[in-house]
Amino acid sequence: MSIPFIEENDQTEARREHLEALRQLIGNAYPNKFERSEIVEAGREDTVTSLVEKFRAFEPRVIEGSRPAAEEIELANQQLNGFKVRIAGRIASPPRIMGKAAFLHLSDGVSRLQLYLRRSEVNGIRNDGGLDAVDGWTLFELLDHGDFIGVEGYLFVTKTGELSVHVEKLKFLAKALMPLPDKMHGIHDAEIRQRQRYADLIAGSLKLEREEGELTPREVFERRSAVIRELRRILDDRGYVEVETPMLTPLATGAAARPFRTHHNALDIDLYARIAPELYLKRLLVGGFEKVYELNRNFRNEGISTRHNPEFTMLEFYWAYADVNQMMTFCEEMLRATIFKVLGHTHVRFGSLDIDFSQPFEQLTMRESVARFYSADKITDENLLELFEDHVEPHLVQPTFIKDFPKVISPLSKASPTDPSVAERFELYIAGMECANGFSELNDPAEQYQRFKDQVAQRERGNEEAMVMDEDYIRALSYAMPPAAGIGIGIDRFVMLLTNRQSIRDVILFPHLRPERRLQEHSGDLSETDERPTKEKRSQPA
Repeated sequence: MSIPFIEENDQTEARREHLEALRQLIGNAYPNKFERSEIVEAGREDTVTSLVEKFRAFEPRVIEGSRPAAEEIELANQQLNGFKVRIAGRIASPPRIMGKAAFLHLSDGVSRLQLYLRRSEVNGIRNDGGLDAVDGWTLFELLDHGDFIGVEGYLFVTKTGELSVHVEKLKFLAKALMPLPDKMHGIHDAEIRQRQRYADLIAGSLKLEREEGELTPREVFERRSAVIRELRRILDDRGYVEVETPMLTPLATGAAARPFRTHHNALDIDLYARIAPELYLKRLLVGGFEKVYELNRNFRNEGISTRHNPEFTMLEFYWAYADVNQMMTFCEEMLRATIFKVLGHTHVRFGSLDIDFSQPFEQLTMRESVARFYSADKITDENLLELFEDHVEPHLVQPTFIKDFPKVISPLSKASPTDPSVAERFELYIAGMECANGFSELNDPAEQYQRFKDQVAQRERGNEEAMVMDEDYIRALSYAMPPAAGIGIGIDRFVMLLTNRQSIRDVILFPHLRPERRLQEHSGDLSETDERPTKEKRSQPA
C-alpha cells in the first residue's frame, strides 16, 4: 500500500517492492524486538559505539597507502574471533557486493561498524515465529540503504585492518521507504533540517565531509543536554530545590508579553500558556523555601526570528536573603563553570566572534553604556531605553552585565536604595544577545499592588503586553516574603553560543515553523524569509 504524501519515484517504488518481497520471505517485516548481546559491559546492551570503543585497539596501525602485516592481522583475530556479538542499527552505506561476499556499515547514529557477509555462511531469521532459517543472501539482497537490521556474528579485522563483524545470522527490523540524505554533504536546506529533524539527525550521522570542529546535529543536542545537566548539578549542589509550577495559568503574569490563550471546558474558564513562572516561584519563598528553581518551557505569542521562538526553555531560580549583586556574581560563576565543564575551556567561538568567559564580566549601568555610543547631554529618562536598544545592544560582544534599569519597565523589581528612579536589575548580554535577566525582588505588597495598577492602566491604554492584576500574589506577599534575588537564563540562546549556531531553531529539536509548503512553491532559506523579529522585552528574561 502506497502512502499518499510520500513522493512517488523509482527509488520509493523499488523500496516498496523490496518490502513486499521481505514479507513473503520472513513474515512480519516490523518485528517487536531484537535482543542485543552484553559483551562490553554486563547488564548493558551492546551498541555499535560501545563495541567500536571497546575493540578499536585491536586494529593494527597502518601507514597511509599500505596494509598491516599479515602476522598482526592473525594475532588480532586470534583474540577477536572469540567474541560473538549481537548488535542492531541502521545500514549507513550502500552494500558493496564483491562476488559471493559483501561489505556494509552499520550505524547507531554515532559510530559505524563494518559488517562482512559471505553468501554461503549467512542465515536469515524469520520474523513470524518460524524456526526454519531462510536464505540469508536472498534476505540481504532485499536490503536498502537506511534499513534497520540486527546481526549476530564474531569480531575480526579485515586485511585492511578495519574492525568488522563476520555475520552469521541476519534479522530484518524495519524498512526505510524513503531514500536517505546525501551522505557526503548532508542537508543544505535549513527549512528541511528544522522541519524534519529526524532527517537532519540521520544526515548528520551519515555525513562524511565535516569541517574541523563542526558538530553534527546529534552532537548539538547532546551538548545542550550536557549544559542543562551541569546547570542542574550546580544548583542542586548549592541547596536549590527543583520544583514544577503550572504551565496553564488563569492569569498571564510574570512578564510583559502577549500570551497564548485556550479554554478549559470543564471549568468553563480561559487559561493561558505561561509566559514566566516567576510569581509562582516567589510564592514558594513566601511558603518557606529559601532556594528554588525551575527549568521548563515558557510561551510567548509574539514574532519569531533567529533569536525568538514562541516556545522556549528558561532556567529561573530564586535565592532568599540575597540581592542583585550577589546574583550577578553567582550567575557569572555558574555560567563560567558550565562552559568549562561542557567544552573543557572558556573561549567560545560564535561565528566570527571569539568570546572569552575566563575574564570578569564587565558591569555597566544602562546610562553608562549608552554614553559610550551617544552624546551624554542628549540622554534623557524618556529616550534611554530606545537609545540602548538601538546603539548599544549589538556591540555587547563580551559578557557584560547592564544594570540600573528604569523602574517603569521593571514592575517586579525593587528600586535602588540610592536612586529610587532605577530598578535593582541587570541583564547579561553576550554576542549582542540578552541571555539572562535578574533583579532584587520587590516584596512590599502595597508597592507591588500599585505597580500592578500602573500596568493595568497601561493595558487600558492599549498596551497588550502590560501585566494584569494578580490579587492572589499580592495576598501571598502580605504573608511576608523575605528579601530575595531572582534570575531567568535563556537556555536556548546559551546553547546557541556553545554550539556556534546562529539561529535558535538549530538548537531546538522541533521549532515552530509556518505551515509546510511544497518545495516548488518557495525558493531560498525559509529560516530567513519566515522571520518576524521582535524587540527584547525589558521586563522578562531572555
